[in-house]
Amino acid sequence: MGPGSGAGVVLIFPEGNRLHYAICLHFSASNNIAEYETLINELRIAIELSTMRLYVRGDSDIVVDQVMKESSCRSPLMAAYCQEVYKLEDKFRRIKLHHIL
Repeated sequence: MGPGSGAGVVLIFPEGNRLHYAICLHFSASNNIAEYETLINELRIAIELSTMRLYVRGDSDIVVDQVMKESSCRSPLMAAYCQEVYKLEDKFRRIKLHHIL
């Protein structure tokens, strides 16, 4: 993902309401870094909306596995992103990540 690239976040509430967000990255990032940036922004948005339970679907199996502690972070940068996700996770009663294809 290069400069000016982005990602989308869709929050779906139990009532069926949907909120769509676009995230623009202003720096060069690998796919996994872009996935972490998207996840972190998604968590921050959910926190602002006072969401207590969150089910996240992500298409990066590496990011999902690292956050769910099924694999370790090999680079310090990925570990820092993962730690930021852990800090934000504490704001929820329950959070579950699921890898989608």
